[in-house]
Amino acid sequence: MSTGLRALRRKILTPNVSATRLDVRGFHVKNAEAKEKLETIGSTFLQGYGYAVEARSPEQAEEWLEGVDREFRGFAYEGAGMGAVMLDALAGSTKRLTGLLAGQGQHHIYMVYVGIGWAMARLPRFLWPDVTRTDPLLRWLILDGYGFHQAYFRTDAYVRDPHREHPFTWAGGSAAYSARAIDHGIGRALWFVGGTDPDTVARLIAAYPAHRHPDLYGGAGLAATYAGSADEGELQTFARHAGEHRPQLAQGAAFATEAREKAGLTIPHTRLAARVLCDRTPEEAARLCRDLMPTADVAGNAGATPAYETWRQQIAAALSAVPLAQKDANS
Repeated sequence: MSTGLRALRRKILTPNVSATRLDVRGFHVKNAEAKEKLETIGSTFLQGYGYAVEARSPEQAEEWLEGVDREFRGFAYEGAGMGAVMLDALAGSTKRLTGLLAGQGQHHIYMVYVGIGWAMARLPRFLWPDVTRTDPLLRWLILDGYGFHQAYFRTDAYVRDPHREHPFTWAGGSAAYSARAIDHGIGRALWFVGGTDPDTVARLIAAYPAHRHPDLYGGAGLAATYAGSADEGELQTFARHAGEHRPQLAQGAAFATEAREKAGLTIPHTRLAARVLCDRTPEEAARLCRDLMPTADVAGNAGATPAYETWRQQIAAALSAVPLAQKDANS
């Protein structure tokens, strides 16, 4: 395919960047700096998406992705994950996604898997990728991406109507747990919908049924750490809002540090959020995630409680081993 045709393919398949503007989405605006950060994340996501669908090969897409600024590169890989699945769906193959994960994308596997979920939210079910071929532990991140997409683009149904049920089934595992994995993504999206304002995000979470709060705070903690745009005082305020769900908030933050550490994308905000929300350095929080990660044999065993959830629970328990009141006193 010629360069011109590939560029045309990108133009046709890539969503308009205006869809990432906070005013278009109707999201809360905390201040100009936060608005710019969130919109840059959105445009970088679409940039990565465009690279995946325009490149002549996964290797060329990787070359372009590696040129993205370190702070935002993970979001570009997330977009590339979505773009790769969309392109493969049209081509009837898995070459672009497998090629992406075979190269530098393997260091961004968390973000790429989230991007797969974005694509599933846009594709008819018969074009969904075969998720049974994905990592049995990390495939729940695909539903995280699905949930984020729905809360970001179908905000009325998934955020402004918090008591509405959204039944979901897929080939990746338990239908009962699927709703919880989707809530992780919704919680992550609430950090964007609330404009990174801890009071606004906490109010959004509070509107949901109480049993959903732990997973929503876990997702929001991940976004607060990975995407950022909150100062130390705001992170402390958000931790206080989390209350009894602070261990889940910390677990989400630890996942974010692992994602950035694995990809070599740790930035100053990662260190700040890891200290405030996890009481650890990014290196320590990421190491905890890796040390507690289930083996492939354990992760592959189907059960009522997926290994992914057990992993999350163990991380939350380890991070809350130091009394939270003591953490507050020492902060």
